[in-house]
Amino acid sequence: MKFVMTQAVCVEGIAKIEEQKADYYVADNGNPNEYLDEMQDADALIVRIGKCDKSVIENSPNLKVIGRTGVGYDSVDIQAATKAGIPVVITPGANNRSVAEHAVAMMFSIAKNFSEAETEMKKGNWNIRDAKKAFELLDKKVGFIGLGAIGRETQKICKGIGMETLGYDPYLPKEKIEEIGCTYFEDYHDMIKECDIVSIHVPFVESTKNLIAKKELESMKPTAVLINCSRGGIVNEKDLIEALNNGVIAGAGTDVFVEEPPSQDNPLLQAKNLLISPHSAAQTREAVINMALMCVEGCFAVLNGEQWSYVADKKVYEHEKWKK
Repeated sequence: MKFVMTQAVCVEGIAKIEEQKADYYVADNGNPNEYLDEMQDADALIVRIGKCDKSVIENSPNLKVIGRTGVGYDSVDIQAATKAGIPVVITPGANNRSVAEHAVAMMFSIAKNFSEAETEMKKGNWNIRDAKKAFELLDKKVGFIGLGAIGRETQKICKGIGMETLGYDPYLPKEKIEEIGCTYFEDYHDMIKECDIVSIHVPFVESTKNLIAKKELESMKPTAVLINCSRGGIVNEKDLIEALNNGVIAGAGTDVFVEEPPSQDNPLLQAKNLLISPHSAAQTREAVINMALMCVEGCFAVLNGEQWSYVADKKVYEHEKWKK
């Protein structure tokens, strides 16, 4: 067996591959189209940072499984993979706590104005302490767009520190959202009007593209904060820049971007009152190990003919390859 990785998984993941006596090639390149020669005899492709498009799938004749170290799979052409009978292994649950803590850390950082305070203090501006931007999170209303595993974990932390939690999720009934401990909203547009903080926890699909744009931002409180540790493109970046620079909302934190990594001349990087991180919410030591081990285990299971449960599209098992 041969594994190809866009970037190396952690040493624990590599050790699991070596235990099975499998060969592996680490490309350190997010575009497998640039090393299709290595893909010719690849049984498995693990995509960490990068993309696996239709061309890669069609030009990798031996490929049997694609692994994603995370729960998001927008970097893989799922339709092409399913059509080819290739399961796309994902790792749900492996990074829930890490992403949840990151989202809450962003809330705290913005609430205490840490970023600006540090920058100004290093310039010698002690008077930044009088900026009057800091606020307490206690009793503030935080609204969750998406209450899947990560959204629920984030909500649990927020509830634990005394915040009032509101929830919107089109896939959960009112009873479930209220059972979690959130005030239920049928329409997220109504919810965000009431929130002091809005936290996004949905996948990037066609229906969530530009879910938060100019209209939504203008409906939020001028003191409100937006947090996105989900995917770039869910928030319209141009509209967010405008909202931040014009004081439509008080601040935002984002771990994700439409273009990753963002170019240095991306105006988003210069927006006022914006806290940024390099899509690192899931990159804690614990989450990285969990994701790597789960991904490698799933890939080996598929290679051994098992219909592994944690895949992006279970319809793949209806393919002729699996009927045999």
